[in-house]
Amino acid sequence: MILPGILASGISGHLGGNYTSIATVNASGSSNTVNFSSIPNTYTHLQIRGSMIGASGGSILVAVFNGDTGANYTWHELDGNGSGIAAYSGTGNNYARFYGRNVGTSATYPTASIVDILDYTNTNKNKVLRSLAGMDANGSGEVAFASSAWLNTSAINSIVVKTHDGTNFATGTQFALYGVK
Repeated sequence: MILPGILASGISGHLGGNYTSIATVNASGSSNTVNFSSIPNTYTHLQIRGSMIGASGGSILVAVFNGDTGANYTWHELDGNGSGIAAYSGTGNNYARFYGRNVGTSATYPTASIVDILDYTNTNKNKVLRSLAGMDANGSGEVAFASSAWLNTSAINSIVVKTHDGTNFATGTQFALYGVK
């Protein structure tokens, strides 16, 4: 279940433009990764929309660009759950952070995320992304806003989205990659 395009583009803010579907991946329930490869370089920005269900226990959601698992990522995150807020940050990490709270295990209340990857082909600057994610748990839940930087000027041509601790995605999890003109 992917958020409707109009809602997703509204949450994204100023990206505007035309959204073109590049790929959609449905998790099988036996993997903790989703791969987007051979990403065309014909767009200005990328957007990943996800509806996630953890197979057990939940896990934070992270990504690796172009197979780079070196300590080349930084991130900041602000979370709120209705009764409090928390802020986190990290430097020298081997992943970009998409969603730092636990991905929920309920098919009734999947965790939703929208991640904008800005200027992904520009080889004159490091890559920056921003994400908005959250989940409802029948009256409780949380929302998180995060930003990450990949300290590399290479154009992004592949993205691996995965759970940080190896928890598998449950069947019903879906990620969609869009190009933004």
